[in-house]
Amino acid sequence: MDAISTYLSKPWTRFYEPGTPPTVDVPSKSVPQAFDEATERFAGKTALFFHGRAIGYRELRESVDRLAGALARLGLKKGDRLALYLLNSPQFVIAYFAALKCGCVVTPISPVYTSHEVRFQLENSGARAVVCQDILLENIRKSGAKLDHVVVTSISEYLPSLKRFFDRMFNGSGRLDPGQVSNVHRFQALLAQGDGPPEVSIDPATDLAALPYTGGTTGKPKGVMLTHRNLISATVISRSIFPFEEDGKEVIMAFLPFFHIFGQVVLMLNGLLRGHSIVLFTTPDTEGILEAVEKYRVSLFYGVPTFYEYLKDHKDTDKVDWKRLKLILSGADTLHESTVKGWTNRTGSAICEGYGLSETCATSHLNPYKRMKTGSFGVPATNVLAAVIDTETRAVVPPGEIGELILAGPNVMQGYWNNPAETAGAFVEIEGVRWFRTGDLVRMDEEGYFHFHDRCKDLIKFKGHSVFAKDIEDVLYAHPAVKAAGVIGVPDPAVGQRIKAIVVPQPEARGKLTEEDIAAHCRERLADYKVPHVIEFRGELPKTDVGKVSRRELRDEQTA
Repeated sequence: MDAISTYLSKPWTRFYEPGTPPTVDVPSKSVPQAFDEATERFAGKTALFFHGRAIGYRELRESVDRLAGALARLGLKKGDRLALYLLNSPQFVIAYFAALKCGCVVTPISPVYTSHEVRFQLENSGARAVVCQDILLENIRKSGAKLDHVVVTSISEYLPSLKRFFDRMFNGSGRLDPGQVSNVHRFQALLAQGDGPPEVSIDPATDLAALPYTGGTTGKPKGVMLTHRNLISATVISRSIFPFEEDGKEVIMAFLPFFHIFGQVVLMLNGLLRGHSIVLFTTPDTEGILEAVEKYRVSLFYGVPTFYEYLKDHKDTDKVDWKRLKLILSGADTLHESTVKGWTNRTGSAICEGYGLSETCATSHLNPYKRMKTGSFGVPATNVLAAVIDTETRAVVPPGEIGELILAGPNVMQGYWNNPAETAGAFVEIEGVRWFRTGDLVRMDEEGYFHFHDRCKDLIKFKGHSVFAKDIEDVLYAHPAVKAAGVIGVPDPAVGQRIKAIVVPQPEARGKLTEEDIAAHCRERLADYKVPHVIEFRGELPKTDVGKVSRRELRDEQTA
């Protein structure tokens, strides 16, 4: 059997949960249609818990319909882009589905973006309007982006009455000043004015629903074109790979940001379309999150590796019965083995690692829940095809060899917004299948499990050797005195690139841990050519807005 035939045979399916099929039909429906079906079916259930306030599916549906009607009266129509510049909040959920009911394309913006970054996304996407938090309104003004409408809202609008009173007392009630910006509308005023949603014809296969922007860890962000069918397929895949989830009976902890594809699709979209209850946090308040896990009997917990690394040593982690939860999942970055071991030793529970990208609606691979493999991000999910190719020749490489991960399936994006060159470079056709090139270096083992090695752009070339930054970082994280680490290549004409390790010591090791300690630790565990040539200690590392160590920023510092 040749290499491509091996991948196409899907050897990983034998490890699926019992009853999980290798393929599932994706229904031809739009996201608003699926939302309406869910809100009718679970009308009497709680959809959102927000700082003590419960919002039912019936109330959520009414708010979405009223805002959709109001947006349509403002002139927003099918195909228009509407930006969401919001923290996790009921307003994000309401505006997201209301925009889709108008036929608009939602483009979420990170709340931590500067006005310059906000301007780029607003202008690049061609957004006509934005729904923003009052505390972020100044950034909209500073951006200078031309918008037809700005809808402003405050977190306090959905707080319980007592919390709302104290919020206004301490934070003031004058933050919403429509006179400061033209065409500004209050969120609640639009809800009061709106009636039913407009009649819009949507073709799930071709009409865009979402335009998230890539995180920009390797360059300028790109708009990812996702259709309604892409998003619906992601929820179908999720339903298939999590057979233990019961519709209308789960409670999701949601502190991961909804502007990011992970929170937006895996938590918000999948959760609401299945009738789950979502416990919303605007920011990752650790103590509050741990308290809420028990208070609301959370059954599905999603996080990123840095949060689990932090939680495994937190003083209050033992207050949660983690073994009670149905799922504890990690995504958005590589889960280090030391984190997994520390977590299991502390909680007696396991972290399930998965993999996905904005370009695949956050969905691609997941560890089979009853057969998880440490060090692997799992096997391709239902409906997903995966293979590995040589980065230069694009020839498919056999299992066991490292190459670039390519993916195909109904969840894969249509392309990059207004960027035909990047779109052309992102896809390759093999055996009549259009494959997306992820830019990630991986290998598939003999059982069909995939293992991450590095980003193609993070590969370090030293004297002709290919060095994976992740391999070195794994060794550094295994040192008990290391809290965090990032490894990059620094250009050097004599050798290609020298290896630099930036290390954050544990609090008790600061001022004590030396460069030689780190070098000796690495020499014992790595080939000579992989041992860092430069070791730098810091108090913290630059991170992306979802908690990944930003190697791009570390590299940029070297040339600044």
